[in-house]
Amino acid sequence: MASYLNKYPHLQANIKQVQALIDQRVVVANPQITQAVQALNAAGGKFLRPAFFFLFTEFGPGVKDHTQKEKLLKVAASLEILHIATLIHDDIIDDSPLRRSQVTIQAKFGKDVAVYTGDLLFTIFFELILETMQASDFMAINAQAMKKILMGELDQMQLYYKQDQTIDDYLQAIAGKTAALFALAAQEGAYFGGADNHVVALAETIGYKIGMAFQILDDILDYSASAETFTKPVLEDLAQGIYSLPLLIAIDQHPDYFGPLLSKTQTMTQADMEAVAKGVVDYGGLDGARQMARSYTQEALAAIDSLPDNKSKQTLKQLTQYLLKRKL
Repeated sequence: MASYLNKYPHLQANIKQVQALIDQRVVVANPQITQAVQALNAAGGKFLRPAFFFLFTEFGPGVKDHTQKEKLLKVAASLEILHIATLIHDDIIDDSPLRRSQVTIQAKFGKDVAVYTGDLLFTIFFELILETMQASDFMAINAQAMKKILMGELDQMQLYYKQDQTIDDYLQAIAGKTAALFALAAQEGAYFGGADNHVVALAETIGYKIGMAFQILDDILDYSASAETFTKPVLEDLAQGIYSLPLLIAIDQHPDYFGPLLSKTQTMTQADMEAVAKGVVDYGGLDGARQMARSYTQEALAAIDSLPDNKSKQTLKQLTQYLLKRKL
């Protein structure tokens, strides 16, 4: 489990219960699928979406009874299950060998098991929201969030290998594929915790800003982390034709350097990719992306300041700042 949770025992206890619930719900007759999901669930994910969910539940009147607690755990689990399902399908599309420093499901068990595993998780996600959200607007809100995630992935896919894409194109894609789920987690936490409408709306904004910063930082790490410290192969996005923010900023500064290299598309060698990575550093791509991540983080922190005062408000600030400083 993520080390940051050691600082927050109450939050860590909730996440452990979410982990246990996921393990219970994924047991099926096929032992490979059960093993695959449970291994990924235990592989050291950050559980950030459930963490933000639980923090925002504390801006309401508090948990009244066991029934409400069980409901909150199910909603939190639905968020992590949806996240894991999208990761599995991403790994299939990318043919990625690593996830969370572990061999991916598709690399270990084959693409057929990976596809069925991802599909199973989607069905469990639907079961959980049916059990917790009937007669609630959040049935529709979850459907809308799923569509945003898919549209973000489709927006990214249509930009593969395109050198003329813009930073706005990139921001639109990550707003769907990453920020939408962070926004949903924060919004649901506030709502199901019983917060008022103003706090619920503010939570959604905060989650969105945090999600944007989080994805930008992930994309920075693709160019700045080593294979030993990052939990997926470095330069993987570049190899797949995904031009993320650090590269787009650098291209704007020196298109003549990058043009001949990127024009090779699928035929780029490892040396070519390393030359692109060097150019990203030399022409300000990492610095520019860090500044944009910092801007989204500061906007999130400013919005957090508008929340009612309680202990969770300070924890939210600390966790948001942790994301900006993380090295992994």
